[in-house]
Amino acid sequence: MSAETEKPISRYPVPDINDLPDDIRTLILKVQEKSGFVPNVFLALAHRPDEFRAFFAYHDALMERDSGLTKAEREMIVVATSNDNNCQYCVVAHGAILRIRARNPLVADQVAVNYRKADITPRQTAMLDFAMKVSNDAKSIVEADFETLRGHGFSDEDIWDIAGITAFFGLSNRMANFTSMRPNDEFYTLGRGMG
Repeated sequence: MSAETEKPISRYPVPDINDLPDDIRTLILKVQEKSGFVPNVFLALAHRPDEFRAFFAYHDALMERDSGLTKAEREMIVVATSNDNNCQYCVVAHGAILRIRARNPLVADQVAVNYRKADITPRQTAMLDFAMKVSNDAKSIVEADFETLRGHGFSDEDIWDIAGITAFFGLSNRMANFTSMRPNDEFYTLGRGMG
Protein backbone atom coordinates (compact mmCIF):
# COMPACT_ATOMS: atom_id res chain seq x y z
CA MET A 1 0.00 0.00 0.00
CA SER A 2 1.46 3.40 -0.96
CA ALA A 3 1.76 6.30 1.44
CA GLU A 4 -0.85 8.11 -0.66
CA THR A 5 -3.53 5.51 0.02
CA GLU A 6 -2.70 5.38 3.72
CA LYS A 7 -3.28 9.09 4.29
CA PRO A 8 -6.26 11.19 3.25
CA ILE A 9 -5.81 13.66 0.40
CA SER A 10 -7.74 16.38 2.24
CA ARG A 11 -8.97 16.99 5.75
CA TYR A 12 -12.40 17.59 4.21
CA PRO A 13 -14.58 14.87 2.68
CA VAL A 14 -13.67 13.98 -0.88
CA PRO A 15 -16.75 13.17 -2.96
CA ASP A 16 -17.00 10.06 -5.07
CA ILE A 17 -16.54 10.96 -8.74
CA ASN A 18 -19.85 9.26 -9.59
CA ASP A 19 -21.71 11.54 -7.18
CA LEU A 20 -20.43 14.79 -8.73
CA PRO A 21 -22.40 17.08 -11.05
CA ASP A 22 -22.05 16.01 -14.68
CA ASP A 23 -19.85 18.94 -15.77
CA ILE A 24 -17.35 18.38 -12.96
CA ARG A 25 -17.28 14.61 -13.41
CA THR A 26 -16.70 15.06 -17.16
CA LEU A 27 -13.83 17.48 -16.54
CA ILE A 28 -12.17 15.20 -13.99
CA LEU A 29 -12.46 12.16 -16.26
CA LYS A 30 -10.98 14.16 -19.14
CA VAL A 31 -7.99 15.11 -16.95
CA GLN A 32 -7.63 11.48 -15.87
CA GLU A 33 -7.64 10.32 -19.48
CA LYS A 34 -4.97 12.86 -20.44
CA SER A 35 -2.64 12.42 -17.46
CA GLY A 36 -3.33 8.83 -16.43
CA PHE A 37 -4.46 9.82 -12.92
CA VAL A 38 -6.70 12.35 -11.17
CA PRO A 39 -4.70 15.12 -9.52
CA ASN A 40 -5.85 15.37 -5.92
CA VAL A 41 -6.64 19.08 -6.25
CA PHE A 42 -9.63 18.17 -8.44
CA LEU A 43 -10.99 15.75 -5.88
CA ALA A 44 -10.34 17.99 -2.88
CA LEU A 45 -11.93 21.09 -4.42
CA ALA A 46 -14.92 19.10 -5.71
CA HIS A 47 -16.10 19.24 -2.08
CA ARG A 48 -17.65 22.58 -3.09
CA PRO A 49 -18.79 22.41 -6.73
CA ASP A 50 -19.49 26.13 -7.28
CA GLU A 51 -16.04 27.07 -5.99
CA PHE A 52 -14.49 24.24 -8.02
CA ARG A 53 -15.98 25.72 -11.21
CA ALA A 54 -14.83 29.25 -10.38
CA PHE A 55 -11.33 28.07 -9.39
CA PHE A 56 -10.69 26.10 -12.56
CA ALA A 57 -12.22 28.77 -14.81
CA TYR A 58 -9.84 31.35 -13.33
CA HIS A 59 -6.93 28.89 -13.46
CA ASP A 60 -7.51 28.25 -17.16
CA ALA A 61 -7.97 31.98 -17.90
CA LEU A 62 -4.51 32.63 -16.46
CA MET A 63 -2.58 29.51 -17.39
CA GLU A 64 -3.98 28.68 -20.84
CA ARG A 65 -4.38 32.12 -22.45
CA ASP A 66 -2.17 33.52 -25.20
CA SER A 67 0.56 35.48 -23.46
CA GLY A 68 4.10 36.74 -23.77
CA LEU A 69 4.90 34.24 -21.02
CA THR A 70 5.65 30.70 -22.05
CA LYS A 71 3.76 27.92 -20.32
CA ALA A 72 7.03 26.94 -18.63
CA GLU A 73 7.49 30.51 -17.33
CA ARG A 74 3.98 30.47 -15.90
CA GLU A 75 4.84 27.26 -14.06
CA MET A 76 8.07 28.84 -12.78
CA ILE A 77 5.98 31.55 -11.14
CA VAL A 78 3.78 28.93 -9.49
CA VAL A 79 6.73 26.88 -8.24
CA ALA A 80 8.75 29.82 -6.87
CA THR A 81 5.87 31.55 -5.11
CA SER A 82 4.35 28.29 -3.86
CA ASN A 83 7.66 27.34 -2.30
CA ASP A 84 7.80 30.75 -0.62
CA ASN A 85 4.28 30.06 0.70
CA ASN A 86 5.33 26.60 1.91
CA CYS A 87 2.75 24.86 -0.25
CA GLN A 88 3.89 21.29 -0.70
CA TYR A 89 1.04 20.37 -3.04
CA CYS A 90 1.66 23.17 -5.53
CA VAL A 91 5.45 22.86 -5.49
CA VAL A 92 5.28 19.12 -6.15
CA ALA A 93 2.43 19.21 -8.70
CA HIS A 94 3.53 22.29 -10.61
CA GLY A 95 7.17 21.27 -10.34
CA ALA A 96 6.23 18.19 -12.34
CA ILE A 97 4.42 20.32 -14.91
CA LEU A 98 7.39 22.71 -15.08
CA ARG A 99 9.82 19.84 -15.75
CA ILE A 100 7.59 18.66 -18.60
CA ARG A 101 6.89 22.09 -20.10
CA ALA A 102 10.53 23.22 -19.87
CA ARG A 103 11.78 19.80 -21.04
CA ASN A 104 14.29 20.05 -18.22
CA PRO A 105 14.42 17.57 -15.31
CA LEU A 106 16.47 19.95 -13.12
CA VAL A 107 14.74 23.31 -13.37
CA ALA A 108 11.80 22.75 -11.02
CA ASP A 109 13.95 21.75 -8.06
CA GLN A 110 16.29 24.66 -8.73
CA VAL A 111 13.45 27.18 -8.96
CA ALA A 112 11.74 25.80 -5.87
CA VAL A 113 14.81 25.87 -3.67
CA ASN A 114 16.36 29.16 -4.84
CA TYR A 115 15.38 30.58 -8.21
CA ARG A 116 18.20 33.14 -7.99
CA LYS A 117 20.69 30.29 -8.36
CA ALA A 118 18.66 28.34 -10.93
CA ASP A 119 19.76 27.83 -14.51
CA ILE A 120 17.23 30.32 -15.89
CA THR A 121 17.58 33.49 -17.94
CA PRO A 122 18.00 37.00 -16.49
CA ARG A 123 14.52 37.72 -17.93
CA GLN A 124 13.04 34.84 -15.97
CA THR A 125 14.87 35.92 -12.81
CA ALA A 126 13.38 39.42 -13.16
CA MET A 127 9.94 37.86 -13.67
CA LEU A 128 10.31 35.80 -10.48
CA ASP A 129 11.69 38.76 -8.51
CA PHE A 130 8.51 40.65 -9.42
CA ALA A 131 6.29 37.65 -8.64
CA MET A 132 7.87 37.42 -5.20
CA LYS A 133 7.23 41.12 -4.63
CA VAL A 134 3.57 40.67 -5.64
CA SER A 135 3.36 37.70 -3.27
CA ASN A 136 5.07 39.30 -0.28
CA ASP A 137 4.93 43.08 -0.63
CA ALA A 138 2.44 44.13 -3.31
CA LYS A 139 1.82 47.46 -1.60
CA SER A 140 5.41 48.47 -2.46
CA ILE A 141 5.13 47.95 -6.23
CA VAL A 142 6.17 51.11 -8.06
CA GLU A 143 6.66 52.21 -11.66
CA ALA A 144 10.36 51.24 -11.47
CA ASP A 145 9.25 47.59 -11.13
CA PHE A 146 7.37 47.92 -14.43
CA GLU A 147 10.35 49.59 -16.08
CA THR A 148 12.63 46.75 -15.00
CA LEU A 149 10.28 44.19 -16.52
CA ARG A 150 9.77 46.22 -19.70
CA GLY A 151 13.57 46.29 -20.01
CA HIS A 152 13.45 42.48 -20.18
CA GLY A 153 10.85 42.56 -22.94
CA PHE A 154 7.68 42.08 -20.90
CA SER A 155 4.59 43.99 -22.04
CA ASP A 156 2.18 45.51 -19.54
CA GLU A 157 -0.19 42.61 -20.27
CA ASP A 158 2.60 40.14 -19.49
CA ILE A 159 3.19 41.98 -16.21
CA TRP A 160 -0.52 41.58 -15.41
CA ASP A 161 -0.15 37.86 -16.14
CA ILE A 162 2.76 37.58 -13.69
CA ALA A 163 0.74 39.33 -10.99
CA GLY A 164 -2.47 37.42 -11.74
CA ILE A 165 -0.76 34.03 -11.62
CA THR A 166 1.01 34.95 -8.40
CA ALA A 167 -2.18 36.17 -6.75
CA PHE A 168 -4.28 33.23 -7.91
CA PHE A 169 -1.76 30.71 -6.65
CA GLY A 170 -1.56 32.60 -3.36
CA LEU A 171 -5.20 31.56 -2.98
CA SER A 172 -4.43 28.05 -4.17
CA ASN A 173 -1.48 27.71 -1.78
CA ARG A 174 -3.57 28.76 1.17
CA MET A 175 -6.42 26.41 0.30
CA ALA A 176 -4.03 23.52 -0.25
CA ASN A 177 -2.33 24.15 3.09
CA PHE A 178 -5.61 24.70 4.93
CA THR A 179 -7.08 21.43 3.61
CA SER A 180 -3.80 19.49 4.04
CA MET A 181 -4.02 18.63 0.35
CA ARG A 182 -1.68 15.75 -0.41
CA PRO A 183 0.27 15.62 -3.69
CA ASN A 184 -0.30 12.54 -5.82
CA ASP A 185 2.63 10.12 -5.74
CA GLU A 186 2.74 10.30 -9.56
CA PHE A 187 3.85 13.94 -9.53
CA TYR A 188 7.17 13.17 -7.85
CA THR A 189 8.57 11.28 -10.82
CA LEU A 190 6.94 13.04 -13.78
CA GLY A 191 9.43 14.69 -16.12
CA ARG A 192 12.54 13.46 -14.32
CA GLY A 193 13.68 11.06 -17.03
CA MET A 194 14.29 13.78 -19.64
CA GLY A 195 17.51 15.45 -20.59
